[in-house]
Amino acid sequence: MAKTNGAAKNGRIEVHKTYKVFIGGKFPRTESGRYYSPQPAGQSLGNICLCSRKDVRNSVVAARAAQSSWAARTAYNRGQILYRIAEMMEGRSEQFVAELQTQGMTAAAAKKEVVQSIDRMIYYAGWCDKYQQIFSAVNPVASSHFNFSVLEPTGVVFVVANEESPLLGLASLIAPIIAGGNSCVVLASESKPLSAITLSEVLATSDVPGGVVNILTGLKSELHEHFSSHMDVNAIAFDCNDQKMLVAVREFAVENVKRVKHYSQDWTDDESQNPYLIQDFCEIKTTWHPIEQISASGSGY
Repeated sequence: MAKTNGAAKNGRIEVHKTYKVFIGGKFPRTESGRYYSPQPAGQSLGNICLCSRKDVRNSVVAARAAQSSWAARTAYNRGQILYRIAEMMEGRSEQFVAELQTQGMTAAAAKKEVVQSIDRMIYYAGWCDKYQQIFSAVNPVASSHFNFSVLEPTGVVFVVANEESPLLGLASLIAPIIAGGNSCVVLASESKPLSAITLSEVLATSDVPGGVVNILTGLKSELHEHFSSHMDVNAIAFDCNDQKMLVAVREFAVENVKRVKHYSQDWTDDESQNPYLIQDFCEIKTTWHPIEQISASGSGY
């Protein structure tokens, strides 16, 4: 039925959906009680939560509570869960495509974005039990020790999502971050948030423990100070080309020496998927283990 300014020809006003956020595996409404209605293609997407400082705090608390148990899972199990996310995304691929078109993408571009997003989840699912073999090492030392270097998760990572690639850009950062044992809080694309909202519904039914991924919506201009100065956020993945905001985020991040990684690549390029994105949000832990020296006669000394 043809519509004009959101209303049908018979004069009925369309009922717009009010979306929620995703915190700790649940779907609360924003604490602020405020909403906005982006129109990336000239048509309102509905009522989207304008998250507040308290929403950021609540999501970081949920992410911190979930992180240690997520990191303690076997790499194989984390891979299984990422693969399950891909399976669930495949089952809702038509919805993702339709929402991307609603947000202004062509049918061909939307289909490509969804397919690549699913494939990217599978790609990092495969790396979950392999990246340690690539990046870990046994180091030569001039003493009677074995010296091992292994990767450990950074902790809680805040993700500022890509504006132009609202699903693929998001999948390209969430997947390596959680593959490495981190938990994360995501600020969805400000102008095209539907993809992140639907992804949160996928995550809620795909074996991801509550709190491992938390998804907020709202304005970067209102929230960047709060997440970048939060003392329990360990790192920031900033996928935005606002240089002024990037400078501000880095200045606030100094307070607890957060790692700030700025991404500006084309996520459709196959070169943009690699295990180094897992390494971006890992720390190197070095362990020394003494070696019992064996004398020529065979006895220790």
